[in-house]
Amino acid sequence: MGNEELKNLPYMLYADAEGRIYDHPYFRMAGFSGASRADLKPEDLIPLPEFSKLFFIPDCPPMGLDPSTGKLKTVSQIKVDGVVTECFAVAAFPEPGLVRSHLPAVDYGQKSYVLPMWAYTAVGFMDGSYQAAGFRIEYNHKWDPKNYDDRELVPAIEKYRKEHGSSPLVEHLVNCATVNHCFAAKNLFLKRWEAPLPVSQACNAACLGCLSFQPEGSCEASQDRICFRPSTEEIVSLSVNHLNQAPESIISFGQGCEGEPLTEYRLIAESIREIRKRTGKGTINLNTNGSLPERVREIANSGLDSIRISMNSARPEFYNAYYRPKNYGFADVVASITLSREMGLYTMINYLVFPGITDQEEEVEALIRLIQKTGVNFIHMKNLDIDPQIYLEKMPESNSPAVGIKEMAALLNKEFPDVELGYFNRPVR
Repeated sequence: MGNEELKNLPYMLYADAEGRIYDHPYFRMAGFSGASRADLKPEDLIPLPEFSKLFFIPDCPPMGLDPSTGKLKTVSQIKVDGVVTECFAVAAFPEPGLVRSHLPAVDYGQKSYVLPMWAYTAVGFMDGSYQAAGFRIEYNHKWDPKNYDDRELVPAIEKYRKEHGSSPLVEHLVNCATVNHCFAAKNLFLKRWEAPLPVSQACNAACLGCLSFQPEGSCEASQDRICFRPSTEEIVSLSVNHLNQAPESIISFGQGCEGEPLTEYRLIAESIREIRKRTGKGTINLNTNGSLPERVREIANSGLDSIRISMNSARPEFYNAYYRPKNYGFADVVASITLSREMGLYTMINYLVFPGITDQEEEVEALIRLIQKTGVNFIHMKNLDIDPQIYLEKMPESNSPAVGIKEMAALLNKEFPDVELGYFNRPVR
């Protein structure tokens, strides 16, 4: 990249020790793909939507591009009006529907902690606005943050309790809606769209980026895992009310606030059979790791409509390094995807995307083979929420070059025009 092109890039952001964010007067924004610098072009950037978040990364200075030399430099301090300020890196977390293309340029040399589970994204500042490295894979008004005003939520919760009563499951979801700000939980009380049905306390994987459980010495979990087994009665009551009343209604087993729902497959299957005795409306969906194909079969036979199976990679060694499965293997996951399509479920892959890993040529080739083998309907391109340093340390070494996340999406669209790429679950009834 030439020096003139660098001058067209946004300015690097930095934060002071109090977390106040500034744009640097000289250095330009840089982006990373995996552990390596990746050239940023103006077309890689989008204005950061208003409901996105900005973070600063303590103890870690930013890395910026010197526009006169093109070199990447760590910027530990800045002197303004004779005052020296220590600089810390800044990252963005894009709102739903946006896929990041570049990681922030950060010097992690002094970091002694694990970052919370967010999708850290390269961001800069130019012409009065923040510019993030990424692209919109899908817009869906149902998940637009402006439609989730807590001034409407709180009275809706009280009305819901009066109309339908309370239960341990309802109160768990109240916490999800008000403390964890889960959009799906908010939908339950606002009586619309997709609502959650967490049921499982246990899991048969030890994912690096688990949202509901992190071991001692890591970061705090993002959500509170459900700590009880809901009854069939409360699952059915909650579900039937939502499916009958909500527009474009979906109920989904398998949430960030639980373990793996296949560990409660009998409860789920029994509940779905009872739900379908009382209503034929709406979509019943299962979000799962797909680890146990015969349990998927039993749930599908009970009346399931759609399934979303998560993976970070179509390569077994990368999958195992992230999911750290217990008593199942990558072949079981592929078998569940194939089985789901054969049984007529609307079948989705929840593909956890990470620049420099997901877009490696070998990964793209493996994903193409997986799509051809399974006939999947839909691929969610979801940003993987994890400390970038931790993820890169745990992934296997690979010399496969990265083609770029945006370029990868374009390639998949061309190769599989009938497979949807997006970000959100679909009603299929």
